[in-house]
Amino acid sequence: MADRRVELLPAAWRDMDRIADWYLRQVGAAAAQRITDRLLDTMKKLETFPYMGAQHPDQELARRDFRKVLCGNYVCVYRVLGQSVCVYRVVDGRADYPKLLK
Repeated sequence: MADRRVELLPAAWRDMDRIADWYLRQVGAAAAQRITDRLLDTMKKLETFPYMGAQHPDQELARRDFRKVLCGNYVCVYRVLGQSVCVYRVVDGRADYPKLLK
């Protein structure tokens, strides 16, 4: 099977920017680069393994076919749509993030 294309939607890019900015301010440029690389590497795996993330446990999100993949404290919330994997949000898993998608 051909690899799918991973697309980060604008909200996911904003999330990534906020995460990187926080790391930059708190622990420096090297840490910001590491977390950004780690998140992007995790999402890149979705090209080959789009269903590696669990179906989202929130019933409403699960009905809409949202899935999630973990990367440290962060959750990448996505859907497989045809040949694309659309990443909707990249959020701290400790937050009440499902409300952001409803």
